[in-house]
This record gives sequence, structure tokens and C-alpha cells, in this order.
Amino acid sequence: MITLLAIDWAVVGIKAGQLILCLSILVILHEMGHFLPAKWFKCRVEKFYLFFDPWFSIVKKKIGDTVYGIGWLPLGGYVKISGMIDESMDKEQMKLPPEPWEFRSKKPWQRLIIMIGGVTVNLILGFFLFAMILWHWGEEYLPAKNVVYGVYADSLGKSIGLKDGDKIMSVNGKEIENFSRLSTDIILNEAKTIQVIRNGQNMDVPVPEGTIGQLIKRKGDPLAYPRYPAVVDSVNEKVSKFVSGALQKNDTILAFNGQPITSFFQLSDIKKEYKNKEVALTVLRNHTDTQTVKLTLDSNASIGFYPVPIDKFLKFEVKKYTFLGSLPAGVKKGWSTLVMNVQNFKLLFTSKEVKASESLGSFLTIGNMFGAQWDWERFWTMTALLSIVLAFMNILPIPALDGGHVLFTLYEMITGRKPSDKFMEYAQMAGMFLLLGVMAYALGLDFWRYLFKH
Repeated sequence: MITLLAIDWAVVGIKAGQLILCLSILVILHEMGHFLPAKWFKCRVEKFYLFFDPWFSIVKKKIGDTVYGIGWLPLGGYVKISGMIDESMDKEQMKLPPEPWEFRSKKPWQRLIIMIGGVTVNLILGFFLFAMILWHWGEEYLPAKNVVYGVYADSLGKSIGLKDGDKIMSVNGKEIENFSRLSTDIILNEAKTIQVIRNGQNMDVPVPEGTIGQLIKRKGDPLAYPRYPAVVDSVNEKVSKFVSGALQKNDTILAFNGQPITSFFQLSDIKKEYKNKEVALTVLRNHTDTQTVKLTLDSNASIGFYPVPIDKFLKFEVKKYTFLGSLPAGVKKGWSTLVMNVQNFKLLFTSKEVKASESLGSFLTIGNMFGAQWDWERFWTMTALLSIVLAFMNILPIPALDGGHVLFTLYEMITGRKPSDKFMEYAQMAGMFLLLGVMAYALGLDFWRYLFKH
């Protein structure tokens, strides 16, 4: 059965606003990376555009030789440099003899610098933003060794052999420092085993074939959550519909309809099946009294209480950085992000478990990664991440991307032979068709994911 997903337009607007601002920053700075060296080497830049402008522009103004503008299609941006075969496919200009101010008249090393400028700026921006995030907010994380109650394994975790209460220590023998990176470590290391402590005994849990593909398909959802008690912090009287008794502050929920509850995540999982139904909660009150509270869940299966936060039970580490200390730390974090993207990309071709249809996403997927509320830490983290991703994707040796131009320029520098304009024209067209096809496919996948559910 297929049903349309409900859409919260306020949330959509907040996410869209963050996405557009993020893309604007990334595109302008990326294109500036091409624009400035082009100017330094005396190239004429005809256009500098934020977003694409097929048929018309939202706004444009000519200053000197350059038309600056904003297009209506927020899928990127471009600078049009005279004498360069690019997105504009200006064949007429290429038929004329080269002029001194044209890109094709410049020395190969100058053209190379112009072409890698955008990627260079995106890498520097990603490193810088990560550094500033660490300097301003620090780095908070939950060490695996601090998950003292063990884990609550979800359905996938249980299917591979994890059990509630397991203390996960390492993946493929490598210690886990940050518990939230468990799934990422399994994917990137193509893990074969997970080392756990169960009932005081060390043991290996084998990772079955197919697990990595399932983790990628889940797009970040973990296979295990840190366990901590389900304790009431406050009650939402507007949601709670008590039949007999009532929840009180500091109540610890011990059982749900007679089933023992050992963690808040377990409670959240179980109650999903009891929408609009009456349930019974067994709670521990005042550390000594056991009470039974009966209530009716609402259409969202909400019990109607706010839990005591996880950081009251588990010790999170916060690492602070000085300004100077944040700079190398930002580079390190940016570099690890780049390596992770390279490894993810490699898995598309080397792993039988990874399917492109489960990994691809368009701007809809990217937009959904932003928060439902405007959170500057999350916004700048996403911008830094996407800046690194943009750098990696653009340097791929595909015609129509910066990496394609770099490849042909390096070929010219090594062999002394410059590819013909006709070859470059055909290569550009082939690259554009390939990219447009991938973008259309990714957009189709996103519409299927977000508009419909099985």
C-alpha cells in the first residue's frame, strides 16, 4: 500500500532556507576560486552567476567586462571565462582565432591553477569552518567506554547478533572512541566482527554479509543505542490521558504492559504499536514504591512525559579548543571527512552490499539533513561537510566537472599535445549528459522516497 507523506510546510521552509543559504555560500566561494585566478592571469570573465539562469535571470548587472547575476535554478553556479569550453557551450567563440585575454591562450600551468581554484577554496573553507566550530562550540561526544548500561539493539542490531546490554568496545579490533560513529566505522572498515562485553565476557559478534548495505540504506540510523533508564522529568498534561493513577517526576518506568523496560529507547520502540490504546505502566516511585499507572496513548503513541536527559546518566566528553589549537584540529576533521567520502565512493564500486540507488540523493536529501529548527552549530557543520563533499565531487575526472578540465590539462602538460577544441566540445557534452542523467535519477529516487512510502 502506498500513502502520501504528510508535509509540514513550516519545517520545509526552515530546511529550504538553510539549504539555499548554504548553497549560496558554497557556490559563490567556489566560483570565486575560479574567478580570482582568472583575473590574475588576465582572462576576461564574461559572467559570474549564483545558480543557473536558463532563459532568464532573477537579477543581473554588468560591471566592467563581467555580468554578475542570480539565476532561478538553485543547482549550482558558474563563471563564464572567455575562450573556455564550459557549460555555456559557446561554439561560435571557439571558431574564432584565440585572443590574448582568452582562457585557451594561457599557459597550461595557469589554466590548471584556474581550474583547481574552486576545489581549493572548498577544501580550505571546509577546514576553516570545522576549526571555527571546534573553537566556538567545542566537541561533545559519548565515548563507547562510557556507555555503562550497555546498548539497546534495534531490529537490525539483533539480527546480526547484538543483544540488549552488550557493551560494544571495538570494530574489527579497533577501539571505538565516539559511540555515535559505530555505524560509520562498520561501513568504512567493511567490518567483519564487532567486539563486545556480554555478561562480563569478551566475545566477537560476526557481521553478516548484507549488513553494510542495510546500514547505508538507513542513512545514519544506528543499529544500537546507548541504554539509560526511562525516568520521568516532567509530565505534559495536554498529551497524557490517565485512566488510573498518574506519572510523577522521577518515576522510573519498569514495565510496559508487563514487559520489562530497561531503557528509554526500548520504551520508545515498544509503544509505537499501541496508538490510541490503553496501556499499563509499572513505575518505581521514591526509589522504593512500585505503582501501576494506566493511560490511553494518543494517535502518535505518545505517553506524555519528558524524560530525564541522557547526559544525566551517561558521561559525555567535551573537548575545548583554543583558536590556534582549533586550526590543526579543523584540518584533521576536514581531512577525515574527505577520506570518509572517498571510501564511501570506493564502496560503490568495490562492495557487493552497496547500491547506488540506496546511496544517491538530490538536493531534497541534502535539504532534509538540515535541522527542523534553525541551529547555527548544525548549519555550519553541514556547510563544512558539504564544502568538503563539493570539493571531492568536483575533482572527479569527469568532463563538465573541474576534474575533467584538470585531467585534460595535465595530459597536455605531460605529453605536450593539447586536445582539440572539437574533442573538448564532445567531452563536455558527454559529461553534461552524464551529470544531468545522474541528477535526474537522484531526483526521481528522492521523490519516490519522500512522497511515497510502502
